[in-house]
Amino acid sequence: MTHALALLLLFSVTLLGCNRSDPIVVLQLHPNNPDIIYVATNDYIYKTRDGGQTWTNLSKGMSHSRVIAMAIDPAYPATVYAGTKGDAVYKSHDGGQRWASMGSGLDDVTITSVVNQFLLDPADSRHIFLATTMGVFETKNGGEHWAKKMDGMKEVLMVVTLGMDPTRPSILYAGTSGGVYKSIDQAGHWEKVNNGLVPPDMVKTSRALNVTSILVDPYEPDTVYAATLAGLYKSTDAAKSWKRIGESLTDQMIIAMVLDRMRRGVIYITGRDGVHRSEDGGATWKVINSGFTTTNIRTIAQSATDPKLFYAGSNGSGLYRSKDVGETWEPMPPLHSGN
Repeated sequence: MTHALALLLLFSVTLLGCNRSDPIVVLQLHPNNPDIIYVATNDYIYKTRDGGQTWTNLSKGMSHSRVIAMAIDPAYPATVYAGTKGDAVYKSHDGGQRWASMGSGLDDVTITSVVNQFLLDPADSRHIFLATTMGVFETKNGGEHWAKKMDGMKEVLMVVTLGMDPTRPSILYAGTSGGVYKSIDQAGHWEKVNNGLVPPDMVKTSRALNVTSILVDPYEPDTVYAATLAGLYKSTDAAKSWKRIGESLTDQMIIAMVLDRMRRGVIYITGRDGVHRSEDGGATWKVINSGFTTTNIRTIAQSATDPKLFYAGSNGSGLYRSKDVGETWEPMPPLHSGN
């Protein structure tokens, strides 16, 4: 993901000075309160309690490490996790007012690597998996201690993303710099599942295929989607085999992906040319960029309380909101950088 993030920074677009905004790296929405949103830029974490009208800088007590990933404990939403580039994991018990470093067991992560994603176990929110550039890590006590979980994943270290089968939480998928791995015992052991995903002539290259997002369809859990920096793939047999989809998309570098939580077969992807939506499991796509000042969209999120409400973070023109499943977007008030 570090390569992907570096590439994204190269594609910043020239903007009018008054619209210039820090790139938005992470969007994290509160599970119950639609007015509370967390946003991480290249420099700070911000929080709004009023639906984006005003923002507070929450970075006090953290190092100056860049935040790449965030997660909110759904059972105790005041508990927030932040994953960084170069300083591992921070945890807050008070909605981001104070942060504590949670690095036990992450020694090789804290020095040079990146925490790309948190994955919380729906049955126990203190049970968390981390995707990092040094592999997969697991905690069973809310980050007090982490253990590396890389058995079977010998060829790669860089794990960019994790996906969990919501109907069978023991089944995990890992998107890596070399394709996809699967575990059926909650990361106890991993098996490579790249059939149809990595072309044979690329298998031996060090960066065969960077997977940026991997998601399991909650309505059809044997259907798995893998977004990569070189296209979109779909499996209908729990990753035994993959097929390329979305070949009509003008830009095959896919940065973020979400599955609509209320509508079966509806997928959203983002990249340098904005947001695209499919309503038929990836067979056909529609561009939904109305309202964007720039189309380099790095992150997208669907509200947990209103399925029509979406947020999108751009690489230079701030945060946007859509109240009609992406048909139209409106810019939100700018983030303030005051400490």
